[in-house]
Amino acid sequence: MDQVGRLDEGPEEAGPWYQWGPYLSERAWGTVREDYSADGDAWDFFPYEHARKRAYRWNEDGMAGLSDLRQDMCLSLALWNGRDEHIKERMFGLGGPEGNHGEDVKECWWLTDATPSHAWMSWSYHYPQAAFPYQDLLETNQQRSRTEPEYELVDTGIFDDNRYWAVDVDYAKASPTDICMRIRVTNRGPDTDTIHVMPHLWFRNTWEWGRKSALPQLWHQPMALTPGTIVAQHWRAGVYRFQAAATDSGIQPTPLFCDNVSNEMDLWGTPNRSEFPKDGINDHVVAGAPTVNPNRTGTKSAWWYQAEIGPGETVEFRVRLAAEAAEHPEHHPVSAHGFTKLLDKRLAEADEFYDQVAPDDADPSEKAIMRQAFAGMIWGKQFYRYNVALWLDGDPDEPAPPPEHKQIRNAGWRNVDCYDVISMPDPWEYPWFAAWDLAFHTVVFAHVDAIFAKYQLLLMLREWYMHPNGAIPAYEWNFDDRNPPVHAWAAIRVFEIDGAWDFDFLEKVFHKLLVNFTWWINRVDREGNNVFEGGFLGLDNIGPIDRSNVPAGARLEQADGTSWMAFYCLSMLRMTLRLAEHDSTYGDMALKFLEHFAAITDGMAEVNMWDPADGFFYDQLVMPDGHREPLRVRSIVGLIPVLAAAYIPGVAHLEQAQKLRRRFFKFMSKRNVAEADMGRSGFVSTHWDAEQGHWRILLTVVDPERLERVLADALDEDSMLSPHGLRSLSKRHQKEPFSLKIDGTEYSIDYEPAESRTAMYGGNSNWRGPVWFPINHLVIESLERYYMYLGDDFTVECPTGSGVRMNLQEVADELRHRLISLFLPGADGKRPCHQRYPILDSPGWDRHVVFNEYFDGDNGAGLGADHQTGWTGLVADLIIGRRG
Repeated sequence: MDQVGRLDEGPEEAGPWYQWGPYLSERAWGTVREDYSADGDAWDFFPYEHARKRAYRWNEDGMAGLSDLRQDMCLSLALWNGRDEHIKERMFGLGGPEGNHGEDVKECWWLTDATPSHAWMSWSYHYPQAAFPYQDLLETNQQRSRTEPEYELVDTGIFDDNRYWAVDVDYAKASPTDICMRIRVTNRGPDTDTIHVMPHLWFRNTWEWGRKSALPQLWHQPMALTPGTIVAQHWRAGVYRFQAAATDSGIQPTPLFCDNVSNEMDLWGTPNRSEFPKDGINDHVVAGAPTVNPNRTGTKSAWWYQAEIGPGETVEFRVRLAAEAAEHPEHHPVSAHGFTKLLDKRLAEADEFYDQVAPDDADPSEKAIMRQAFAGMIWGKQFYRYNVALWLDGDPDEPAPPPEHKQIRNAGWRNVDCYDVISMPDPWEYPWFAAWDLAFHTVVFAHVDAIFAKYQLLLMLREWYMHPNGAIPAYEWNFDDRNPPVHAWAAIRVFEIDGAWDFDFLEKVFHKLLVNFTWWINRVDREGNNVFEGGFLGLDNIGPIDRSNVPAGARLEQADGTSWMAFYCLSMLRMTLRLAEHDSTYGDMALKFLEHFAAITDGMAEVNMWDPADGFFYDQLVMPDGHREPLRVRSIVGLIPVLAAAYIPGVAHLEQAQKLRRRFFKFMSKRNVAEADMGRSGFVSTHWDAEQGHWRILLTVVDPERLERVLADALDEDSMLSPHGLRSLSKRHQKEPFSLKIDGTEYSIDYEPAESRTAMYGGNSNWRGPVWFPINHLVIESLERYYMYLGDDFTVECPTGSGVRMNLQEVADELRHRLISLFLPGADGKRPCHQRYPILDSPGWDRHVVFNEYFDGDNGAGLGADHQTGWTGLVADLIIGRRG
């Protein structure tokens, strides 16, 4: 069931089981794509309050939602507790300027289970029975400063006495286009109460933007003794039937219809194009208004159930969406028996699938964490549509955007024309692709769906994403920003995890990355000295200075920018050596990347990024008069040089290709290494393995002597080693802040273990102390590479000052254990990641885990985006361990 088709050419090449999936975003309002303003304030141009009344231009959103690959048709859940000012069609949260730490969702839900084919998916939500505290959440967060924590829904007291609805949604496919949706609602409160449950089916609005598109249609088809059927007809998606069953207690649903078009009268005071606009179902359910089409036809529909449920009782609601061609009358899965049989079957298949993925030595808690991490990754797939040229110029037959709109962002990226399914960093907080996040996602996906992982990596290199000059777009808020060049690393890892057989994939990626590599060499090394800048590089507020906006006349030579390029070189070198096994012409390319790597290590040495007194790497601020000011901040910037390490075992392909072998040793000899004595030389170390009869090679930026000094600080629990992984900034800066003054302006940085106290880069992420998975993951992997060469003889103290010495594999395992422990119940039954909100480990809440964006550097509490299973999903890779 989880053998799915190829996506390498885009949606049109997808296999049948990909046709429907969790591609519906959790937030489409407040995005760059929907912003046509003159000032670029996307949050203000399309706020949450508009979402229920205003048609989206580029993609739809909803709760527990699915769509087809092109998002022609959408299926999701809406709820109403009888007290809220509007029905719950989407998750509520604060926009960037509204939160005291930037945008933040204010709901409690979990992405609980899923298989790669989307044949089985589960989702859970806790919906308050009292009126949702929209205004309280907004006003209290606005009143709080950056030094205070965010005010969350659980802080309001609304869940006191368990007065909430526990909503569980399960999807099971009978076939690729036959989808059964089971909604179970449990009253956790002490009193009988009423809940309104409304599964929705609607069409993405593609017909109002001056494009030639036939109008799709929904209508009700009555049937004797049943609620009937909602028929959906779309010119491209075909004909589907949306059926609903009466509940076991006999509750019958009512079909409701309106149109997925804006309520222009409410929004802008202009006449409506439809008598029953987008918020028609909402207004009818909440206020009894005559705002649904009495003819039961439109482009947006819902089945409306009203159920009175006693304390502790559960009611099950069943709906089915099936393509007309997929009808199986013998199944009748809309019945209780048919549903239960199908869902049980798909759940059993999911159990079997994940049993095969999990390592034999993982305990049940680890397996559960791994499985939910994969589920979050799968739920994080999103239909992403963004034609930059059309967005800049405006739609035909629509009012043109203001002239300033073209100058705000992404003006140089008219080639970008996204029409794909992409893995999102977070389906609510960051509902847009981020290139370097995506690379980490693919390493996780490779364990369960290598085809999708490869599709994602190739996608960013296609001509409708990659700039003609070779740059990869960063993220929609600013495609020009530079993310760390981790694409090559991800490609080789995906290749290895998948069994190291797909040389066609590796070759495609390699040739496109050559263009990107050349762009980095030509554009990011301004002085031509093999020392790289890069600015932001994904580490929002890591330094005392905004690294994308250094003081006038100065430039920042970055230890991480330069090390990332060394890392890029070695990843490309590893690719060429793999490809050379099948095609000897790639041997010459291996020397090219070896030479680049050597030049970069020389460049780092010449500008003194290594501080021999401190035993650490620092950025260098070069002032207009040429004076260099080292920024002596102990952060992960100084650890990134450790990542640039490549272990080349056996070198069989070098020895088989005599010409390449001679050139390799000639190059080595130029770096003062005699072929007769292949000892350590700077950053290149080789060893003749007499037992195996071949050379082993280690290429690094950090030689073993420096590595030991860097790790002495990294593994110090008073500095960078936290109980749950490596901190992004040394804890020593809590008592010893770093500061410098330039032209009368003081720049400083200190240890901030939780939320950021600075607004740099929006202020919703913090790299000044918390633990982040991506860099921790890369450090673990690099230590394993060092160990492959240095073996058991090379040890370091871990933790520093403990007197315990470990080899580097043991150090890597220790870091892996600390990271995984974030999500595991401790001796007290509490998970460190839930530290801030004990309710998350209480009965009724403790079934599932939240995968946060980053974690408190002191206690491991989850912080930032609440559902960033994206790169935090790397915990699944850590549990499984290395493959290939």
